[in-house]
Amino acid sequence: MTKRLSTGIPGLDEYLGGGLLPGTTTAIVAGTGLGKTQFSLQFLNAGCAAGEETQRGVILDLTARGDSQNHHNYAKALFDWTITTQSPSQTFDPDDFFAKVASGERYSADYFQAFPYAGRRVTKRDLDDDEWREWKYDLTRRLDATIAFLYTNFSQGARRLLVDGIEPVDRQGDSIQFEMLEYVVHQIVKKEAPWVARDLFRQNFRKYQEQIEANAYPTDEIGAILSYTSPETQLEALIDKPLEEGDYFAQANTVIYLGKIRDGLKFRRALYISKHRGSVCSDEIIPYEIDDAGLRVVQ
Repeated sequence: MTKRLSTGIPGLDEYLGGGLLPGTTTAIVAGTGLGKTQFSLQFLNAGCAAGEETQRGVILDLTARGDSQNHHNYAKALFDWTITTQSPSQTFDPDDFFAKVASGERYSADYFQAFPYAGRRVTKRDLDDDEWREWKYDLTRRLDATIAFLYTNFSQGARRLLVDGIEPVDRQGDSIQFEMLEYVVHQIVKKEAPWVARDLFRQNFRKYQEQIEANAYPTDEIGAILSYTSPETQLEALIDKPLEEGDYFAQANTVIYLGKIRDGLKFRRALYISKHRGSVCSDEIIPYEIDDAGLRVVQ
């Protein structure tokens, strides 16, 4: 039986045939305030909490508006987890990295915000021509820092990733965020570790090849959650308006919608598993609640 990655959400794994599939991506689609951040942090914490993984998962934040998701406060409240933040100015030092690997000391932090604070969306339609060219030019440097952040964490035991801060746009091809997202998924997360190392170490690859090979990580054990803020908050609207074929999130192995449903004279929260390739899953509308411990399915 294929090993599963627990969501960390009480009652949900049984609806997913045992959990999420490693080596795949999961899109969590929901409006603001419906629990995407709690869901994602519970997933990041679950493997370490169960003693199956050596460290919690890591967060790559693609927002340019600031940390609106409030990861740090939620993590502290839910798990007494003090998230460490990686400085964007930190440069990759191979000697320091392998020295820390040998000593068992963490090299990279838990959280990395890939883009500088802009206070607005970063799309071709939101920027003038000069600003757009500047962002595109800067993207290469941001990619280098992101490769280092993910490669070093995966090499030291992280098996879960949250890509957050992805904002809705009319055309995904006009968004710097989606350009970065596509690169991260296909050229880092799903790419064999030695090839990711080639992109990171470049001309120094041969010098460190023996250490790189000794610390290679299994790509097929990594699970990634892609958290996407939808303008719709009603679950029925999300289900009735599925992700279009050209939509990047339609390519995810698993798609889970979080939204509101009407229950008599009240609204309550519920989720729906729209897709879960390679596994049985429930086709039910699944009510859930959010309390001080995070999300939990209501039986």
